Amino acid sequence: MVAQAEKGDIGVYVTGLGTVTPLNTITVTTRVDGQLMAVMYREGEKVEKGAPLVEIDPRPFQVQLEQAEAQLAKDLAVLQNARIDLKRYEDLITKNAVSQQILQTQRATVAQAEATIKTDQANIDSAKLNLTYCHITSPISGRIGLRLVDPGNFVSAGASTPLLVITQTEPISVIFTIPEQQVPAVRAARKAGKSIPVDAMDRDGKKVIGSGGLTTLDNQIDQTTGTLRLRATMPNTDDALFPNQFVNSRMLLQKKRGVTLIPNAAVQRNGQMTFVYLVKNDQSVEIRNVTLGTVDDQRSEVASGIKPHDVVVTQGVDRLQAGTKVMPMWPEEEDTRRREQGTPAPVATSGRNGPNAGTKR
Repeated sequence: MVAQAEKGDIGVYVTGLGTVTPLNTITVTTRVDGQLMAVMYREGEKVEKGAPLVEIDPRPFQVQLEQAEAQLAKDLAVLQNARIDLKRYEDLITKNAVSQQILQTQRATVAQAEATIKTDQANIDSAKLNLTYCHITSPISGRIGLRLVDPGNFVSAGASTPLLVITQTEPISVIFTIPEQQVPAVRAARKAGKSIPVDAMDRDGKKVIGSGGLTTLDNQIDQTTGTLRLRATMPNTDDALFPNQFVNSRMLLQKKRGVTLIPNAAVQRNGQMTFVYLVKNDQSVEIRNVTLGTVDDQRSEVASGIKPHDVVVTQGVDRLQAGTKVMPMWPEEEDTRRREQGTPAPVATSGRNGPNAGTKR
């Protein structure tokens, strides 16, 4: 089969192996000790920031709050009485009815009572804070994992087992690596202020499961592997990317437009050169040296040797040599022949001007 060289666009991509990594993973633990009274979430569900999660028995801390408030009321009465005595001694000192030492002692008593009031208020605030800790809410929006503690159990702030784990999934990031030789090009694009698109591909590298943009680069190259880690952030609104999932990352550094493209199947190589079999007007074949530029998984950019609308051979090249006469067959013609013979058509073929067009003798 044959294909026709055409003008088109092709991207300059940098690829690397990556892992889907949440921007935030929260391990929720208790800050107070007590019995777990209620669990207000379902395993695996998404929760919004501030949503109630679990409740710890608040009654002991409510009692502590009431005790602290009662102590505050008692100490306020003591302070009030001390201030009354201080006022009386200040009046008497003007008449030389009391000594200066008694007055100073009473002033110290008032100061001591005022400090006691501050301590009581701190105890009240601590009790209120513990009551707040009894009602645990989600610190972020994300997905909850499996339940780790059941209602009725006693939980402790010093326990090693958390209550639950929340993972942020929208947005989510992909951390991937690129060879150090490609780092200068990436840094140059970032310094130029360009937005660098990044796609997350499946294991086969054929299907895009998430798209976003490059966020940041690591601050040093790993000397053991000669690679640099990068982070891309993706909206993940369809929840296609899952934390710790393996992906192939594809980063677009440049888009070349209006270049000459041919299918990769048309490119031939030997020890000395890269060439194609060019079909001339008389249907004879000519070996044409070519210089390639950017290459993706389907097409190759031809920098020199081929111009748009030239016809090149993509299949059956093992039986060709310079001057051989061929009968060009376009992919749509091959599809028609296969249908007539009941033979399944090959996968991922395109029309005469498509990037996957082929040829046969």
